[in-house]
Amino acid sequence: MKTEIYLRVDGVGHAVAVDARSTVLDVLRERLGVTSVKKGCDHGQCGSCTVLTNGRRTLSCLSLAIAQDGAEITTAAGLGSGGRTHPVQQAFLEHDAFQCGYCTPGQVCSAVGVIDELARGWPSAAAADVAADPEPSAAEVAERMSGNLCRCGAYAHIVPAVLQAATDRAPMDGAGR
Repeated sequence: MKTEIYLRVDGVGHAVAVDARSTVLDVLRERLGVTSVKKGCDHGQCGSCTVLTNGRRTLSCLSLAIAQDGAEITTAAGLGSGGRTHPVQQAFLEHDAFQCGYCTPGQVCSAVGVIDELARGWPSAAAADVAADPEPSAAEVAERMSGNLCRCGAYAHIVPAVLQAATDRAPMDGAGR
């Protein structure tokens, strides 16, 4: 049985009929042709499929599409605005924070979410005082990005890239504003 849902993906609206068991990842890739979202483990363990759903990072392989009816989904391809690279994408380029690039879209989306979480004052396991506003630090970024795996081992460049974007910029939405 198919149900019609509406998703706004990277600023473009889509009405799509989905099976109730379809994940956001499968709808994005197979139905809408959005290939910047990668299927890695398909179990929520690698982070390659990370997107921003209504501004919050989401593992799209674990999110049922039917539960996201009406959601705004931003992929790495939808970041930035006016033909400009998003600050996180720019920081990844400047720090050579990718090797093969397979995990990069998920890493970038997760990094945008991390920066927003820091700006909102959300604590993490790395925080010494969960009541204090978290400061961007290597430990904070590493903890928050720990759900995104890189088989090439670009972590030594990813953390500084996220720190640069976090300290260079005030809170940003998925469009980089």
